[in-house]
Amino acid sequence: MNWGSAGEFFAMGGYGLYVWGSYIACALLMVLEPILTARRHARARQDAARLNEES
Repeated sequence: MNWGSAGEFFAMGGYGLYVWGSYIACALLMVLEPILTARRHARARQDAARLNEES
């Protein structure tokens, strides 16, 4: 595909909102997933340590 300007590239033939919105959503999820996973892992380790102390 050939675009005449940067504006045409970002407009993506009228579908730019959907295309760039999808890229942004994907990037956001790729950043959030490891953070949330680490938090859940830390919480699980704390719960396991607490259960180990009680027994």
